Amino acid sequence: MQFGIFCEIPVPRPWTPGSERAAYQHTLAQAVRADELGYHSFWTVEHHFLEEFSHCSAPGVLYGAVAARTRQIRIGHGVRLLPFPYNHPIRAAEAAAVIDVISDGRLEFGTGRSSTRTELEAFGIDPEQTRPLWDEALEMIVGAWTQDVFEWHGPRFDFPPRRVIPKPIQQPHPPLWVASTSLESHEIAGRRGLGLLSFTLGVPPEDLAERLRLYRKGLAEAKPVGKFVNQRAATFTMVHCAETTAEAMATARESFQWYAQTGVRQIQTLGTWQEELKRDYASYAYTKPIAKMDSSFLTFDYLTTTGSCIVGDPDRCIEIAKRYRAAGCDLLLCMMQPYAIPEEKVLRSIELVGRYVMPELA
Repeated sequence: MQFGIFCEIPVPRPWTPGSERAAYQHTLAQAVRADELGYHSFWTVEHHFLEEFSHCSAPGVLYGAVAARTRQIRIGHGVRLLPFPYNHPIRAAEAAAVIDVISDGRLEFGTGRSSTRTELEAFGIDPEQTRPLWDEALEMIVGAWTQDVFEWHGPRFDFPPRRVIPKPIQQPHPPLWVASTSLESHEIAGRRGLGLLSFTLGVPPEDLAERLRLYRKGLAEAKPVGKFVNQRAATFTMVHCAETTAEAMATARESFQWYAQTGVRQIQTLGTWQEELKRDYASYAYTKPIAKMDSSFLTFDYLTTTGSCIVGDPDRCIEIAKRYRAAGCDLLLCMMQPYAIPEEKVLRSIELVGRYVMPELA
């Protein structure tokens, strides 16, 4: 099992004129340290308007700075939102290709649909259309990357013959991934031949095993949207490692609990919106039981006792990480900064995991 760094780029209140600058500088420092320690990849989200939770609205711009400061670590879109008008598929293809070129072929291209009312409503996107919009956009991106002159006439996009430039360095194209939360979307990821980014919050690794089984089932009958099947399964979890378990838990407690409960509340906005619109939830059925859930059960104690996060000294982190590997995880995406952990402790956690945990899971 390999390890990556996963960043939302939170900016806790109270805000000062330098808050966002500091958050981005810290994120870049984390990428550099992870590169030095041999982590597989560095990933960030694309989110809009999610105050405090994530101020990472233009990840492609950030990746240029990451590419310039690093040498080996792969750079992951986790994810590029494809429903238009978040991003036009041709612009998404162009921007991603530039990242691949300037990083000497280190791009991992994750895609997704979005799952909050805050974002979808602001961009005028109908939740019922996000899956077909994502599906068509991804086909267009692959075509734009792999055809000398690309042309498209589909149900939602019409594009005349053009030479879309630049092309990615990786051939036939960068690895393709998709974000998955529901059980259904895990199987869809496999059937599309896409790498899995399992963004399941508060789920212990033993439950993850069932989701990965569905993904592998989909892979067995894959009709890939890309030119090859990316059969790797990644999952995200919050991670904090310190010299002692007591120190790690004291440092992580507030931030881990805040992130888990706030993350559920973000998704709840989509569920309650569908109720207001009197919709059947379409492809967001998983938000229906979440819509009225009391997220207060996602306490730090719940997360740690179920193994839904990794926190402790190196030995304890190794023990929990092995449960993720046993579940079938190929790439563990470690969120080291879910909210307000001091930067020096985040960097120390990255170092301890890199030096002591990663070698035991290789």
